[in-house]
Amino acid sequence: MNKNFLALGLAAALLAPQVAGAEGFAINEWSAEGVAMGGARMFAEDDAANVAYNPASITKVKGEAMKSSSTYLSPHGSYKLYDRTGKEIENEPTHNKVHAGWAVGSYYVKQINDKEWFGIGAFPRFAMVSEFERGSKASSNAFFSKLNGVSVTPTYAHKFDNKWSAAVGAEINYVGLELQKNSYNPIAQMNVGATQTEGESYALGWNAAANYAFDDKNEIGVVYRSRITHSLEADFKMYPMTGGKITADAYGVVTLPDSWDIGYGHKFDKKTRMELKATRTNWSTYDALNISLSNPSVPNVLPSNVDSAKNWSDGWRYAIGLEHNLSDKYAVMAGFAFDESSIPYNGGDFIVPTGLRRTYSIGARYNDKKQTVAVALGWMDVGNLDFAGHATDAYKSAHAYDSFTKIASISYQRKF
Repeated sequence: MNKNFLALGLAAALLAPQVAGAEGFAINEWSAEGVAMGGARMFAEDDAANVAYNPASITKVKGEAMKSSSTYLSPHGSYKLYDRTGKEIENEPTHNKVHAGWAVGSYYVKQINDKEWFGIGAFPRFAMVSEFERGSKASSNAFFSKLNGVSVTPTYAHKFDNKWSAAVGAEINYVGLELQKNSYNPIAQMNVGATQTEGESYALGWNAAANYAFDDKNEIGVVYRSRITHSLEADFKMYPMTGGKITADAYGVVTLPDSWDIGYGHKFDKKTRMELKATRTNWSTYDALNISLSNPSVPNVLPSNVDSAKNWSDGWRYAIGLEHNLSDKYAVMAGFAFDESSIPYNGGDFIVPTGLRRTYSIGARYNDKKQTVAVALGWMDVGNLDFAGHATDAYKSAHAYDSFTKIASISYQRKF
């Protein structure tokens, strides 16, 4: 084993840049090939990104491989606000501020012997960013929200025979959360200041996966990823309209949900294959976003708790992907995914104003014996979402519509 290459691979995984996703909470864009196939990429041959999509399939990597991927996501959307009488609020901005994000992945896989493999990846499982005009009434709920997330997943995989392989891994998960909003006084019907909550946390989780090949054309796989609970310590700042700054310590608990992936792969012939994938995410763990405040710099001004009920429901994501080899070096891919909305009317907000999602994608790949380059383009059509305002919001209800996300991705892999 080349120790220099191993060290370089680990460094690439652990030093992956900070990421920000768009249009939602869960991130599935872990490689260009994965984007091109709608996220249905659990059984790829010789692909180091299997660390993310299906750890049991790192047994399909021959030798040693490193991979890097970068995906650009640009969210766009419109909204309407309604007052206490149900009348649409006029003179209100109708679009979000476009705040594009990047999902960056780095992967390393090493075949130890004929039965054992080691892999490690650094990629975002959960992330988001949204932004709205600071002078809008929507800003009483949120005008800037960001969740940066990176999972580092050291993985061990074992191939039992020609049919069975399995993997188990740890997950070191980082989240950095920033929330900004205007403080709205519903009695005076005016903003009285702006608040910022910013903090970060590390927590541990785990994952497990198994593959079973019926024959040389049909294969199934299952991946489980555990829920991860973050105890988030943050800094709270309030900037009153009268001037000055009030600070406090903030504390909250954020639970990232566990999930199941179930996949089926079929090879029609040596050139063409198809994958089907269903993902169950237990979003019900996101029942509230409650923040407690302590040690304020100015006594008797801030509340002790800032609570917001969410009560999301569990949901499914379905994907189909196709891959066709034009020759020994060139391949084309296409995919489609349908992602249910898990956000109830009384649990929606401008932090994640996302309805159901349909993603259409295409891509192409070049590879030789040592290198692979892939590119992909995607279009995420985001459905409408209606949600209620809170008591301290400057609106009674909101309607998000005509939302979409542009996606572009590139990956590079090197084999040794």
